[in-house]
Amino acid sequence: MSEPTTDLRVSVPEETWLESLADEPDTELVVWDPREADQPDGHLDLVVWPYDLGGGNAFTRLDVSRIGLVQLQSLGYDGVADAIGEGGRVANAVGVHEESTAELAVALTLAALRDLPSHVRQQEHGEWRKAFTSSLIDRRVMLLGHGGIGTQVAARLDGFGCELVRVASRARDEDGVYVHGTDELDALLPTVDVVVAAVPYSAATHHLVDARFLAALPDGALVVNVARGKVADTDAILAEAGRLRFASDVWDPEPLPAGHPLWSAPGVLVSPHVGGMTSAMRPRIVRVVRGQLARLRAGDEPADVVVG
Repeated sequence: MSEPTTDLRVSVPEETWLESLADEPDTELVVWDPREADQPDGHLDLVVWPYDLGGGNAFTRLDVSRIGLVQLQSLGYDGVADAIGEGGRVANAVGVHEESTAELAVALTLAALRDLPSHVRQQEHGEWRKAFTSSLIDRRVMLLGHGGIGTQVAARLDGFGCELVRVASRARDEDGVYVHGTDELDALLPTVDVVVAAVPYSAATHHLVDARFLAALPDGALVVNVARGKVADTDAILAEAGRLRFASDVWDPEPLPAGHPLWSAPGVLVSPHVGGMTSAMRPRIVRVVRGQLARLRAGDEPADVVVG
């Protein structure tokens, strides 16, 4: 708890934010994109970090002694603590991307199962060819991760006629449903047709989807990754491409360089990490920033601090 304040100084990454926050009382707005200019002089109570700018060198250039809080526009924050250094304080964007990412997870699942990419290719050549495809109906779908994104995926799959198998780091009953623990994966994987990975990235989930994981899946199974690229082992994916199918929004490496074998691997559908990039994003991140400003004015702790 700190002293309430009426005057706040806030940096935003682009001019379009000025209109979004124009009615915030007693707030000085400064446009600052860390890619294009040095940190402004003086203290900044809140820095709204550019959405498409990761940690790395950009964070190491910050003088955190003159910044109260860095508000990420992303949900993920892996690597930020090491990059920003001691004294930095960072919040992630809870409640901004979960629904849109879940929406894309379902879209990727349906696109891969119903083989929509082949229809796009046929349209380009004016070809009319019919074929039977897989469906979500009567399939067993593993939700690997039962946090914000995983629960939103579950909500969106309700009504598709599939059976959901929920898995998280530990077994538990949650909101009236049973969630398996990851220690049960060996027994569960051979029984499912689709895996949707939506776990947070950490040392425990690095390469969770590895050669052993994939080998346990039945022929023709689909793996959808909307977590982080390094949750899955790229070499293992390439080794299983063709026997298994993959439709993912995140990859290792990112961005995929031209000529990378994943571009042309059989049964692989590549989405370029756009899960949260929808019309729903700006209104939600603006609400997050407004909430943080209200807390700062009241002298309350900011929400969803992940570093510091």
